[in-house]
Amino acid sequence: MSITSKIPYLPQRLRGLEFIATNVTWRLSREAHALFREIDDTLWRMTRHNAIELLQRVDPARLAACARDPRFLARFDAIEARVNRAAQGNGTWFSEEYPDLVGSPVVYFCAEFGLHNSVPIYSGGLGILAGDHLKAASDLGIPLVAVGLLYSKGYFDQKVDLHGWQQDSDEVFDPSVTPLERLTGPRGEPFLASVQARGRTIHVAAWRIMVGRVPLFLLDTNLEENAPEDRELTQRLYGGGQELRLLQEWILGVGGVRVLRSIGVSPSVWHANEGHAAFMMVERVRELLAEDVSFEEAVGRVRSTSMFTTHTPVPAGHDMFAPEQVEGVLGPVWEEVGVDRETFMGFGSHPVMKPPVFHMTVTAMRLSSQVNGVSERHGLETREIWKDMWPERPVDRIPIRHVTNGVHLGTWMAHPILELLDNHLGEGWQDQMEDPDVWDRVLTLDPVRFWYTHRRLKQTLLDFVREEARLRWLGHWKEAVHLVGAGTLLSAAPLTIGFARRFASYKRADLLFRDPDRLRRILTNPWRPVQLIFAGKAHPADQPGKEVLQRVYSHTRDPRFEGRIAFLEDYEMHVAHRMVQGVDVWMNLPRVPLEASGTSGMKAALNGVPQISTLDGWWAEGYTGENGWSIPHTPPGEDMDTHDAEQLYTILEQMVVPLFYDVNEEGIPLRWVERMKNAMWVAGARFTTRRMLRDYANDYYVPAIRGDISPDDPPTV
Repeated sequence: MSITSKIPYLPQRLRGLEFIATNVTWRLSREAHALFREIDDTLWRMTRHNAIELLQRVDPARLAACARDPRFLARFDAIEARVNRAAQGNGTWFSEEYPDLVGSPVVYFCAEFGLHNSVPIYSGGLGILAGDHLKAASDLGIPLVAVGLLYSKGYFDQKVDLHGWQQDSDEVFDPSVTPLERLTGPRGEPFLASVQARGRTIHVAAWRIMVGRVPLFLLDTNLEENAPEDRELTQRLYGGGQELRLLQEWILGVGGVRVLRSIGVSPSVWHANEGHAAFMMVERVRELLAEDVSFEEAVGRVRSTSMFTTHTPVPAGHDMFAPEQVEGVLGPVWEEVGVDRETFMGFGSHPVMKPPVFHMTVTAMRLSSQVNGVSERHGLETREIWKDMWPERPVDRIPIRHVTNGVHLGTWMAHPILELLDNHLGEGWQDQMEDPDVWDRVLTLDPVRFWYTHRRLKQTLLDFVREEARLRWLGHWKEAVHLVGAGTLLSAAPLTIGFARRFASYKRADLLFRDPDRLRRILTNPWRPVQLIFAGKAHPADQPGKEVLQRVYSHTRDPRFEGRIAFLEDYEMHVAHRMVQGVDVWMNLPRVPLEASGTSGMKAALNGVPQISTLDGWWAEGYTGENGWSIPHTPPGEDMDTHDAEQLYTILEQMVVPLFYDVNEEGIPLRWVERMKNAMWVAGARFTTRRMLRDYANDYYVPAIRGDISPDDPPTV
């Protein structure tokens, strides 16, 4: 594999900058971030912290000056040495805990990955979680390899018209300004594998992106060797209809296994993150059958080295296809697998669902020895939802466990907060995050310094909101009235509440608007004003979600609210960073029990932002009474939306707003800051991906590598 330099004009003395810039984790380190910002602070902001684009666009004279600056070179040399040491993987948690297993790769399949806003191949929480999973695996030295799809048009770009209706558009992103590297075959061919579908051969190319020590391989069918309609298969994330989804999942699962084989990766454990990747297990059954292994033994061997994580109790989150559709799109694929039609369809046959379907989640459960949900509450719900898969067992004995999600501290904690903790906890505290004493000491942070650090981040958010509004007005808004809804009238003093999620109806972004008059009184109180910032996308096919978004947006322009409600267009990772770091309160309002985990509140909490939420997902186990506010469960017989809206208004009026405005003679809300400290303490101690990956390694990966899986674990269906 030959790799062409993406930054050919770097001075020789600074060639190492390319190695840092083309690795997602290294370039996002705090030290590297500061170094790139020093090269050209304005261009760094204009490129949304894209190090490759910065180095491509900056004046060569500026780079030459940096190469002569002893102070810059000293900082660069220190960062380069640190990165080179980290790349070796020596002295990591995994290498010290399991030195005999460092050569036993774990492969992680997922349909989307959220790594950086410059690579827009994610739609929401699942992708961001997957990206954080890779970053934490790299930090800990877990020998992870990941496989996904390269969506050349990414997820859709969002624009909102004057009436609040979401407009979906595509914009092809440029791989040359991303860390993506195209791989080629041993004879220079542009593809690494092929799959059969639609009655013909579809060639599969691959790109590699390094996430610290972890390689992520992204599959692509946009090749001249493929039929025109096949070249479009991997262009859009979750675009098109059922046929496209089926083909994408076939390419991900079957093509992913074959690409790994072609580049010589031999995983010891195979982890499917959601049912989209279930065909990966079917393909491995096919491989074993081709070696004359019996069907029962092939299934057993695949199960013993496979694990499956399910992420949602919402039915729409589980893909299923009519058997006729599977046959019509993929053809008589069972012949290639080496079984008959009934056996193949049996992989995905739901035990009670009528008419029969090929269910991707069922397939993954049947072919995995370990299945987990993503929070304690979600584990309980998942066992109840899937009890028909184990009809002879009581619900509490169904072998589905849980690993509560976490978020990557280095990605989501603001640099000013990290600096504050450096001064308080001492350099190197991030290497001791498993020590409870480290996080206990957060409770002794100086409240004045903590408060002013937060105020600085809040001002950064509001400056960002206004700059985004200015750019959009220049770029595509025709009417200045858009500027009101974009947040240009927001200010730094009022209590600021953030809500940024996928706009699915069950997440209830519009719950606050059930009583507009009551909300108006809360927002426009001249002595204790409150303002709201919303962001998020509705799935292109989710009309109810689009209607929720439209209702929320319509209120941003309602003069009764005096410009205290904003909606930020085109929610993505760069916007998310600003919001979770800069608002005063995070709001999350899912209908119980439909939130599997939810991680946005964890990101906010790492920055000292308390949450108000229903007791669902991670909040059901993370809420302590001191780190935010909870909306109690709806009593039997009452309407959930009516009950939760009433509780939300009451909590805001009687608890949240008074506490925020209860300040001392210096203007510091000391009791509020205590709640901020508790939010950070709980999130840091219990809800990071560092803790999550240690759980996966200790309880799932290592037992599977060593063959220590209990015989009671595999599904009995």
